[in-house]
Amino acid sequence: MKPTLVILAAGIGSRYGGLKQIDPIGPAGETILDYSVYDAIRAGFNKVVFIIRKEIENDFREIFVSKLEPHIEIELVYQELDKLPAGYTVPEGRTKPWGTGHALMMTAGKVHTPFAIINADDYYGPDAFRTLAAFFEEQQASGDQDYAMVAYELRNTLSDFGSVARGVCVPDRDNWLKSVTEMTKIERVGDGIINTMPDGGIVKLEEDTLVSMNFWGFTPSVYKHIDTEFIKFLDANGQTEKAEFYIPVLVDTLIKSGLEKVKVLSNPGQWFGITYKEDKPLVVEKIRALIRNGEYPESLWK
Repeated sequence: MKPTLVILAAGIGSRYGGLKQIDPIGPAGETILDYSVYDAIRAGFNKVVFIIRKEIENDFREIFVSKLEPHIEIELVYQELDKLPAGYTVPEGRTKPWGTGHALMMTAGKVHTPFAIINADDYYGPDAFRTLAAFFEEQQASGDQDYAMVAYELRNTLSDFGSVARGVCVPDRDNWLKSVTEMTKIERVGDGIINTMPDGGIVKLEEDTLVSMNFWGFTPSVYKHIDTEFIKFLDANGQTEKAEFYIPVLVDTLIKSGLEKVKVLSNPGQWFGITYKEDKPLVVEKIRALIRNGEYPESLWK
């Protein structure tokens, strides 16, 4: 079974100030998302499921679907606030989506093979896709159904222009994930890296701390877990205006309960992304450097 790629593209970047998923950064108008799909195809993925919001469907169809359909099977699913289990309602005043875990729920019934899930606005590099595809092949050969994540060192994932959110990971000596903690305000201060907690407390982090960039590898078994854990989340936080159901929180729960195992995969490639508008020129230059080095053609979809 060839793997599927799921792309989180429903969020409109509040810190970025616009719809960064469709912002061109390549010489022929390519977005970061284009490079991810291209790398996934090269690694053997044969289907991509975009998670979007209904309000941006026309833009997505115009910019992505027509050019990608000749190369890979495509499906669109929609993350909307009111897509909740029976008996639950959206609290008054809430406008923010329910988070990445809820977004993943929207793909149930559309994904039938092992799959990767990634952010639309992060560049992960071809090695990341090849590494995860090889893991899936090993799992199928052995009959195992474990999950995986592609990890990056924290120092390589920061923005010079503000704080970032990362899943801080702790693996054991055999590279099985022991825990992942979502930290939402990580930034470099002086010579160090800190996270500011919601209560104002400060957590110091090491440069080589492994973090999740939302590059996860799952099997379809994850959907039964999401159904259960999202209801627990709603019972505890459903009336909190800005609470979000994050994939790292779901994974951490599954690990600590002994329900699933998650392999931490080292990635020799590079990560970069656009969190703030000021990040874009650096991303454009990095893509140009990769083209000069022969990693990509001048135009991906000729």
